[in-house]
Amino acid sequence: MGVTDLRSRLEQAIRSVPDFPKPGILFRDITPVMEDPGLSRAVVDGFLKALEEEHVDAIAGIESRGFLFGMPLALRMGVPFITVRKKGKLPYRTVAYKYELEYGSAEIEMHVDVVRPGMRVLVHDDLLATGGTAAATAELIRQQGGELAGFSFLIELTALGGAERLEPFHAGIHRLISF
Repeated sequence: MGVTDLRSRLEQAIRSVPDFPKPGILFRDITPVMEDPGLSRAVVDGFLKALEEEHVDAIAGIESRGFLFGMPLALRMGVPFITVRKKGKLPYRTVAYKYELEYGSAEIEMHVDVVRPGMRVLVHDDLLATGGTAAATAELIRQQGGELAGFSFLIELTALGGAERLEPFHAGIHRLISF
């Protein structure tokens, strides 16, 4: 399936839900994509095509929807999948990164032994909005001696400026569809 066909199918499948989870938010619901095995396969294929020029040693999926396509992508690429979760959710020793949100702060973690020096890690999530969590994940990878192989997202919400926030990392930003 070509890029244009994939975008068209994604536009048709992704639901726009107004006022969820709170008034004034237009939520992009990707569950119809996951309910269609053919479209889900095409999404993974689309990421593979977009990333074919990148050297990737591992994929770091951001909790929790970054796991949905990040893990199948890692399997298809034959690389490890790294789980990035909210503080306190991983069972083994972790390294953490605290970052600021619009109202407050958050902290993400990964296991202490998953990123080795020089490892090229792709940061993956379902959605690029403001870029805060993706940037924090990139910083966490760098703190462990890893290098960024790039960023990949199913959806980018262009009006929220996430791509601009990720520009200082000098890594490719791949998205399958933008709204």
